[in-house]
Parts: sequence; C-alpha cells; structure tokens
Amino acid sequence: MTATQKFEKETKELIDSLKSVCANYGLGNDGNEFKIITQVFLYKFLNDKFVYEVKKLDDKIANAEKPVEILKRYSADDYEMLTMQMSEATASIKPDHLISALFEKQNEPKFADTFDNTLLDIAKENSDIFSVITQDGEKITLFENISKYVSDKRDDFCRAIINKLIGFSFEHIFNEKFDFYATIFEYLIKDYNTNSGGKYAEYFTPHAVAKIMARCMVHGDVNNVTCYDPSAGSGTLLMNLAHQIGEDKCTIYSQDISQKSSSLLRLNLILNNLVHSIPNIVKGNTILEPYHKENGELQKFDYIVSNPPFKLDFSDYSADLDTKQNNARFFAGIPNVPKTKKESMAIYLMFLQHIMFSLKKGGKAAVVVPTGFITAQSGIDKKIRERLVDEKMLRGVVSMPSNIFAATGTNVSILFIDEADKGDVVLIDASKLGETIKDDGKNQRTVLTPDEENKIINTFNNKEVVDDFSVVVSYDDIKEKNYSFSAGQYFEVKIEYVDITHEEFETKMNGYKTNLNKLFSESSDLEKEIKKQLEGLIYGN
Repeated sequence: MTATQKFEKETKELIDSLKSVCANYGLGNDGNEFKIITQVFLYKFLNDKFVYEVKKLDDKIANAEKPVEILKRYSADDYEMLTMQMSEATASIKPDHLISALFEKQNEPKFADTFDNTLLDIAKENSDIFSVITQDGEKITLFENISKYVSDKRDDFCRAIINKLIGFSFEHIFNEKFDFYATIFEYLIKDYNTNSGGKYAEYFTPHAVAKIMARCMVHGDVNNVTCYDPSAGSGTLLMNLAHQIGEDKCTIYSQDISQKSSSLLRLNLILNNLVHSIPNIVKGNTILEPYHKENGELQKFDYIVSNPPFKLDFSDYSADLDTKQNNARFFAGIPNVPKTKKESMAIYLMFLQHIMFSLKKGGKAAVVVPTGFITAQSGIDKKIRERLVDEKMLRGVVSMPSNIFAATGTNVSILFIDEADKGDVVLIDASKLGETIKDDGKNQRTVLTPDEENKIINTFNNKEVVDDFSVVVSYDDIKEKNYSFSAGQYFEVKIEYVDITHEEFETKMNGYKTNLNKLFSESSDLEKEIKKQLEGLIYGN
C-alpha cells in the first residue's frame, strides 16, 4: 500500500467513525447528520492545516510534543504576527480552539457548550473569508451549534466526537493532489444522496463526465480567468475545471438555490486550495435573481460549466421572468406553464439561455443537457440550437452512454459552446461506450474506462472522424439536417460489396429460385386446404 493509499484509507476510516458516533446517538440517516459530519470534518481539516502551517513558521512548535502549550505562551501581538504570515487559505484559530485543547477539557462540566462555542468563535473569527453569502447579503458562516441536534447526553456526544478527531492527523495529506481530494469528497457525501426531497445528482456529477468537460475546454496555458457555474451543486464541475486550468490561475463564481449544495461547495473549495473563491459562492435563485454583476450588468465569464436540473416546477415565478430586461437573456422564450405535471417544466432551457448570455466574448462553456434537446424539431430547444449555429458558437456535442448518472435514466449529452472557434463542429456518439455496474447491488449505471475517456477527449480536441463514433460537419451541413446535433444522423450508410464469379452468382440465384418455388408450392397447398375446410363448415353442426 502506497502512502497515498494509506492516507486515503485512514481518512475514510475517520469519516466512518464520525458517522458511527452519530448513529450511536440516534442521528443515523437523520436529515441533520450531514451537517454534523461535514462541519466536524471541516473543523478537523482547518485545525490540522493551521498546525501544519504554524509548524513551518516556528521550529519550537514543530518539535514540541504539545504545540498548543507553546502557542499559549505567545503574547497577543506575537500571535497576531504569527497568523498574519500564513496564507489566506489557512483559517485563524486561537490556541484554546485547537482540538488538542478541547481534548484536555473534555471532562469539564458542560463540555458540549465549550465545544459549540469553540466552533462558533472560529466561524466568527474567519467570517470575512470563509462565509458563503445569500442573494440578500446574509452570511452563512463556517459552523453552527452542533450539539443542538442531540436530544440528550450532549456532553457525551461531543466527547465521542473529539476523541475520534484526536487520534488522526491530516498533516500528511496537505501535499496530496486533486484526485485524492476528489475521492475523499465523494466518499464524504456519498451517504447523503437523498434528503428533504433532494437527490444525489443535485450534488454530484460523475468525475469522468466532469473530467471530459474540463479537458475538452481548456487547452494550453490559461491565466487570470473567471469560471462560473450557475447551478453549481457541490462543485464537481468547477473543481475539475479549476484543476485543469490551475487553482492559482482562476477565480470561481457560483450560485445555487440549495443551502446544502453551497455548504458542500465551500467544503470542496477548502479541500482544493480555492479558499480565495469562497466569497463568490452565493446561495440564491440564478434564474429569477442572478447575483453576480459588474457595473450594474450581469457579469460575463471566461469559462462556464453546468449540469443544471432538467425539470422543475418554476410556475410560481415564470411570469416574473417575462420582462423587458430579460428579453435578451431569454431570447428563445420561457416554457409555458402546463395545466398538469408542472414539475416537468424544462428549466434547463432557462439555464442554457442564461449561460449563453453570461459567456464573455471569446469564452467557452460546457453544459449537460437531455439528449432529446439535440434533435427536438420545434420550440425553445430548436431556437437555441439555431442561435448556436447561426452565430457559429458551437464547438461540438458528445452524446454520453445511458445511465452515466446514477440517479437518472435520462440520456444526456454534453454541449460545448465556444465563442472563439468558428470552424467545423465535431459530433460524437459515445452511447455505446462504458461498462455497466450496479451501485450497492441496486442502481445500475455505466462507467467509462480511462481509455474510453481519453478516446472521447482526443477525438473531440483533434476533431477526428471515426467510423460510427464521430463526424466533423460544417454549419451548412447542420442547417441541411434541420439543425440536428446528433452524430448518428450524419454517419454514412455503408454497403459492403463482395466480388463473386459468374458461376457463384448462378449458383446463388438458382438456390433462391428453388427456395421460392418450394415456398410457392407450400403456399398453394395451404390455400387449397383452407378453402376445403371452409366448404366443410355447415351452420348448426
């Protein structure tokens, strides 16, 4: 086992042990469990990051058996100077707020209050950098009072938590790379796939899909760019995009109506060294009240990625979207409110129009859409496709295998928009790729192998033509096919010819004639027999 595999195993064991504590105190599968697990995990991560950084600044602390004792001897001014030398990504934590300090206090009366107040003080101390904001300007701080979720034995619950945290150190994992944290994050949230009517798909896009989107969008050196997701979920798409660009070369922006998603995204940013982007994470309704603006106008972005919800009942505010201000933004229209099944309203069409409007000149976008979108013969779907073709904004489309997402059976495609590339368009039909597996023996889903991922990425980036897999077409070709983005409609129908001799031809023809004559004879006999039987039928017998 490599060192990385060992750290990954130990980190997962810590997560499991925290979930076990919750279960032992009656919080297993409770709607609040994820709040406790994610906040405690985050406290542990920030605590160890602080200790890791402070050890690099002071050799006495690095060599001390109990670093907290050395830190307590610092004067207030010296302590402030020490923390000022740390990067913005490191939370400021006072000595009494460290896990080792709480561990020493665990047998004091009202320990749960001490535990809660510690988290609240850390959240207040780091509010400016680590808070997510709402569209009304409210701050959602790092931590809340955790023990309130336990009805009794609050002190015992908090002691159990702190005893799990003290026995393991994250200090060894801060040099790990993106793939390590992506694995840990996925493991951390995997049990929270259903909650309050939500679904896992809202919070997590398959890593393979996110990687394909990022690697098809980013080429060469990119610096000082803005990346945006208007329905960010837990941020898997943004993390892959930032990793492809370079975490220090981009700034992330997002908006999502779910507070849970925004909290998970913040955790994801902290794990992936993107703390500088946390103030740009907004909890709010992107379609009704888009938050990010510049000089009073909606902000434009260099890169946009999104896996928006496909269907949602937004009948309560759909009429409010029909304003003069939104005419350009929602150029193709707003879906009508149906009399029944309002939950089937195609809200992804609103997100797609918003994304096209929010793309900076020369920018790039990748959006997950239902595959039905790429061939719809009328309506808003087709108007959007016509705009993409008429303005030569389409870089390509990849139709993914069925069940690539665990929580939906809807076939999906990835739409790539590129404001700068005015050349031909590559269409890929990857629907036949992948291996079918079952998650926990229940949900069936399709998984791409690394070679298949690379096949999609290389074919797309090189605009290659591969039999029954990809085509490269002009915008005029697309118009002739009624604006269809389906690769299958452009594949050539091939007829294979086999050379045969005159004798072989005669033999085959004679064989066909013999078989046909036999069938005709049998048919004639059958006809006679049926007529004979009919003649024999007499009424009353």
